[in-house]
Amino acid sequence: MTEKPEKVAVHLKYKDVEKTFSATPEETWLLLSKFFDKFISTFEIAEKLQLNVDLQQLAKDCEGVIAFSQEGANLLVPKSKLTDNETLSLWLLASYLGHKLGSLENGTLSKEELQIKLGKSGKITSTRLGELVKSDIVTKMANEKFKITTFGIAKMQKGTLPKIKAKTNS
Repeated sequence: MTEKPEKVAVHLKYKDVEKTFSATPEETWLLLSKFFDKFISTFEIAEKLQLNVDLQQLAKDCEGVIAFSQEGANLLVPKSKLTDNETLSLWLLASYLGHKLGSLENGTLSKEELQIKLGKSGKITSTRLGELVKSDIVTKMANEKFKITTFGIAKMQKGTLPKIKAKTNS
């Protein structure tokens, strides 16, 4: 009579993926190897494609452009040096950053608040906000307020903030 080889039970959890299997030691080794070869490399690639906000880096990138006081967020850049879209994006970025840093109650602004900050008519403000929403820089919330998207933050960090700094340092 031949003895059945003992089985090994394995439960793996890597971030949101869980895998459980029970097999002979040899099969278990192969299944483990396959899991690590297939899933871990896929997760590493996927992680590189994820847009994430590094709050510390964002705060550093905003130095000299955005500041916070007891009264709230402030833009340190003259409006005359900014386009309407840059101004609106900066205010929404400041709102996001201020909220994340605990300086502001929330990270959203209404169209009326943005209109006052932009200093233009309601029609121009609505048009510019529409452009920013269409380009996925900004999103309109259910409560009719606006907030910057993660994509918008990434775009600001990679392109808009350096461009604004270059324009204002000249």
